[in-house]
Amino acid sequence: MRFDIITIFPDIFNGFAEQALIARAQKKKIVSINLHSLRDWTADAHKTVDDRPYGGGAGMVMMVEPIMKAVKDIKKKGAGSKSRVVIFSPKGKKFTQATARRYAKLDQLILISGRYEGIDERVAEYIADEEISIGDYVLFGGEVPAMVVIEAVTRLLPGAVGKLESLKDETFNSAVKNTIAGKQQFEFIEYPHYTRPDIIEINGKKRQVPKVLLSGDHKKIEEWRKRHSTWRARKI
Repeated sequence: MRFDIITIFPDIFNGFAEQALIARAQKKKIVSINLHSLRDWTADAHKTVDDRPYGGGAGMVMMVEPIMKAVKDIKKKGAGSKSRVVIFSPKGKKFTQATARRYAKLDQLILISGRYEGIDERVAEYIADEEISIGDYVLFGGEVPAMVVIEAVTRLLPGAVGKLESLKDETFNSAVKNTIAGKQQFEFIEYPHYTRPDIIEINGKKRQVPKVLLSGDHKKIEEWRKRHSTWRARKI
């Protein structure tokens, strides 16, 4: 299986990829871990990958164009294979053992590791196949989640774990889970983020930032953000 990681900090993965069972799985050619610096797909002298968020707010947002170009080129390396593009976000679908088993059936997994305030929402909508969260917390970026996915998937591949019995009775293999009936925990899911350019062509179609974010009307922007934020309940 081929793992392709898009990141602005590829060196973070060096120690991870060179240790223990992950290193052995690569040596046995069960997996290949390929690191790609997002800055290689930028067009300016400063290798810019982020910009200010439309509508104002703290932090910087990662731009669509470098990510779009990177995914397009990397997909070619796994041409003809069963491939999936994944973006990491706290509002994504929870990564579970069932997800890992589904990914283990693929030939190529492209993992987009974001940084800063987040990634332009159009990446999740039009470029990635799915949005994944590894837990109910916020990290500096998507590199650690990418390592979690790589490790969880690799150990399910034939030959990666010495004894198949090690996988047989693991936690999360069962679909039945005990819960405390009646109790719920609510978690806040933030509104989508966008940055420049305001219009970009993705897969032959022009995709635009919501016009309200370009209006300069702070009251309308605040109302839009409230409408596009959600509270998610789950049993505990």
